[in-house]
Amino acid sequence: MLPAEARIRRRADFSAAVRGGSRTGRALLTAHLLVRTGSEEPARVGFVVSRAVGGAVVRNKVRRRLRALMRGHMESLPRGSLLVVRANPRAASARQSDLAAELDLVIDKLLRRQVGALSR
Repeated sequence: MLPAEARIRRRADFSAAVRGGSRTGRALLTAHLLVRTGSEEPARVGFVVSRAVGGAVVRNKVRRRLRALMRGHMESLPRGSLLVVRANPRAASARQSDLAAELDLVIDKLLRRQVGALSR
């Protein structure tokens, strides 16, 4: 599980990350990353799993799987950043290893993009 201080809970934070952050996507996942420079808050992550993914049981299962995978990535996110991970409908039937691989690719791509933008 992710600790409570590492999760996005407010609508305004979700909106800020989606509207102001970089976006990248794959077949199973789409992610938005907003890096706020100068912030000393820990990085936070939120998940969006819509009804298109499945019923409540399926959505909660996908959300739990993503939260478990994110535990290993929290240290790689810059302080103060907001990451929103959106599960696409195919995530419901994906294997855990496929979800992990796509999450790695998406986060790596977003971090490379943000580092390049911050260094300019």
